[in-house]
Amino acid sequence: MLPESDGGPSGRSHDGPHADPPGSPPGSPPGRPSGTPPGRPSGDDRARGRRPLRAGAAWAVLLLALLLALLLSLAVGSRPIPPAEVLRALLHGGDGAEARVVLEMRLPRTVIGLMVGAALGLAGAVLQGLTRNPIAEPGVLGLGQGASCGVVLAIALFGVHTLSGYVWFAFAGAAAAAVVAYAVAAGGRGGATPVKLALAGAAVNAFAVAVISAVVTTDATVNDEFRFWQVGALSGRGTDVASQVLPFLAAGAVLVLVAARGLDALALGDDTARGLGQNVAVVRVAGAAGATVLTGAAVAAAGPVAFVGLAVPHVARALIGADHRRLLAACLLLGPVMLLLSDVVGRIVFPPSEVPAGVMTALVGVPFLVATVRRRAVVAA
Repeated sequence: MLPESDGGPSGRSHDGPHADPPGSPPGSPPGRPSGTPPGRPSGDDRARGRRPLRAGAAWAVLLLALLLALLLSLAVGSRPIPPAEVLRALLHGGDGAEARVVLEMRLPRTVIGLMVGAALGLAGAVLQGLTRNPIAEPGVLGLGQGASCGVVLAIALFGVHTLSGYVWFAFAGAAAAAVVAYAVAAGGRGGATPVKLALAGAAVNAFAVAVISAVVTTDATVNDEFRFWQVGALSGRGTDVASQVLPFLAAGAVLVLVAARGLDALALGDDTARGLGQNVAVVRVAGAAGATVLTGAAVAAAGPVAFVGLAVPHVARALIGADHRRLLAACLLLGPVMLLLSDVVGRIVFPPSEVPAGVMTALVGVPFLVATVRRRAVVAA
């Protein structure tokens, strides 16, 4: 007869490979420390590489989606161009008709889409974190309408008639809207709380809309010129516009990345964030300034493009989680994917005419917004 082990009648030793860790409740899964909720990776799981593998797959999907969106943006249009010809034009140039279409028409358009999508995705993620509002997007502070107001006044008062000229006035309008909204919200007791920021942004947004309506309804020339910019599109933008907005996009990206760690703490509440050593006011100012710069530059380059800032952060959270450092990096990749694919669909849905990218993102975004609002878990967040 074999002797029983020291572990008791079950034959399992307390120090064997399947032993319950000290302090584990009876019946807990082998190797999982006490207090680790089911379904959440434990330290042992992370040590074995399970979570990095999952995260690696998500990043691979994002990178592949971005590469596919870039290729489709360069290849698809009223004149389809084979991918091999696209790559040949990018690598070796050429004087043929297909090379000229790729390099002179579609490449600048794709670069603008890449920059604008990344800017709006980052801005949306930051504003949702600052306001703790899952349906917040760059319009929450009146930034989009502020930029539009700047363009209208540039056309009506200063005779600006070029996209490169619109850039500066759109950026100034967005910055002015953000400053006014924050100044209004900061007054009174409690400072610039998320609710007060949202209400102040709504007031600034309504005022900007009123100014725009007053100008365009009294001046037919301004209305004719403004309506082509207002719809939001990537066509007609050249490398000069991209070079003008690039420094602002870089500065805005730096600001929001600096605020990323503070946004994680801010999600737990202001008091908890202060207890963790975060300066709540600095985090809010840095995040709002970064979102303002990004939105102003994006709207200046492509016009007001709706719903990218709303939808992209939610999709990114579903893929990589809520940590803001990873979330912002994912939005940097996913924003261009949404905008470029919307632009591609707009080129082929009613050939040979084109539907502007801003219209296509709205068509996709409205059902997404309705679904987001109807989700009980999101509303309660």
